[in-house]
Amino acid sequence: MSVAVLYSSEHSAWVRYERPRAIFVARRHEEVPALLAHLEAEVEKGGLHAVGFLAYEAGRAFDPAMPRACCGDFPLAWFGLFESPATISLGPSKPGHALDWVSELDAGAHGRALERIRGYLARGETYQVNFTHRLRARFDMDPWDFFGRFVSRQPSPHAAFLDTADFALCSASPEMFFERDGEEIWSRPMKGTAPRGRWREEDEALARGLAVSEKERAENVMIVDMVRNDLGRICLPGSVHVPELFRAERYPTLWQLTSLVRGRTRESTAQVMAALFPAASITGAPKVRTMSIIEELEISPRRIYTGCIGVISPGRKARFNVAIRTVLVEKSLGMAEYGVGGGIVWDSDPGAEFRETRIKARVLADPEPEFSLLETMRWARGEGIFLLDEHLLRLEESAAYFGFRFDQKALREALLREISAACGMEGVLRLTMDVAGVWSIEHRPLPGPSPCRVSLALSAVDAADPFLFHKTTRRAVYDQARAQVAGVDDVLLWNGRGEVTESTIANLVVELDGELLTPSLACGLLPGTMRARLLQEGRIREDVVLVDDLPRCTRLWLINSVRGWRECVLAGPVPGSA
Repeated sequence: MSVAVLYSSEHSAWVRYERPRAIFVARRHEEVPALLAHLEAEVEKGGLHAVGFLAYEAGRAFDPAMPRACCGDFPLAWFGLFESPATISLGPSKPGHALDWVSELDAGAHGRALERIRGYLARGETYQVNFTHRLRARFDMDPWDFFGRFVSRQPSPHAAFLDTADFALCSASPEMFFERDGEEIWSRPMKGTAPRGRWREEDEALARGLAVSEKERAENVMIVDMVRNDLGRICLPGSVHVPELFRAERYPTLWQLTSLVRGRTRESTAQVMAALFPAASITGAPKVRTMSIIEELEISPRRIYTGCIGVISPGRKARFNVAIRTVLVEKSLGMAEYGVGGGIVWDSDPGAEFRETRIKARVLADPEPEFSLLETMRWARGEGIFLLDEHLLRLEESAAYFGFRFDQKALREALLREISAACGMEGVLRLTMDVAGVWSIEHRPLPGPSPCRVSLALSAVDAADPFLFHKTTRRAVYDQARAQVAGVDDVLLWNGRGEVTESTIANLVVELDGELLTPSLACGLLPGTMRARLLQEGRIREDVVLVDDLPRCTRLWLINSVRGWRECVLAGPVPGSA
């Protein structure tokens, strides 16, 4: 039984189509236009929904000048006619194992292909080539379970799932191909990528850098012009416009640069598809010649990758994604395939372009275990919550970073109610908040003063881990560091560059050469609320503190908002000490 699941912007929910009345498949180019026209007629006549896809290689169906590419046994087009869908909830994703993905291209082969592209660019045959390749893995799990984990890793309003007897499609595409509602039609081409930062300021700086990058803007505007031109073929004169240019969109593993192109059309959806397909963002410019170059250089067919998946609905409505971030599961072979690529222009750096394909493949990693944001706050009768504004600001920034819902006003009121109703004169509030913005508050006694002996951790932390910069319930790094060292009260962490970062529960301040220093945030540590206050007041200064500097430090303190300043003694061997 064929099943399709799409995210519906109209319902703001997942919808499930099942038990199709009929299935239509095209395996030859000349069959595709008639199939689309027939589907559209059936949709309007019978109030049905046509859900399915076009493979990238279907492009020649609409323009005989495009290369006669073949995608083997995979259909050029597949659509089912369904009754109205049911709204569903995906629910929590089921655990699974990581797949062993193998690339068909290594960095060397990728670089050699880019050199050939530079030749075409030098001769003026193309201005940009979207060069791609495939990753493959053995696949031995339920495609639906895989899809659940996949979209939890990269939530997207353009995600889609299609399960047939022969294959399954699991798409977490962030890119809209086009959407129409009656005469209104719009497209949001995506061109330009940057990695996510580790904390708010770094993350926002990378987003700003993407939005102002001359290279990324030039590539984006080139694609926008192609989309404007394609829409101009089927839109009413003067109706095509660009209301939004160069918007940086945030996803869990990367930033993407998008623009919005709108117009008005009276043409059928089949005619719209003929004018627009394949999407300009995944071919290059000019489209037809560049597709011939792609056909020459890419070593395997794209099939669903960079095609489109979507639905044609009654009332002249349609919505399709660009099938990137999409896994094709071939059931009979027990194999999965995933495409990655990027736009290549004259000044593209081969190493950077290959690294970008690795960034785009990060979504294939299994999702991190679910976690909550965490804050621990000291309160006292008559004094309120110490550094409440700083705690709420940090929580707000982490919520924005991870995409958690957050109502600061409501939470502030709840915290103040908690301490007004609490017994005793002082204590600690432990707050956890999940992705839906639902919080839980626990009361704990305030820990008393105690001696503090610390030792260096036995292994380095990874300064690239974004979870080091946010206070969450995901604490395995800290728990493991504590478990490896016995006989001390806490452990000092350090990174692969030999830079001290923090302890497992507090920030670090050292006295070195007469100055009070705290390790720099970029070393890989939590931006503590008390640390922030002391930096703001100028009482401490941020700098790199090396493990080798510790023997020269005259005093050490652990600081946090619950215990304040705790002077500590470094136990065990210290590098550089005699």
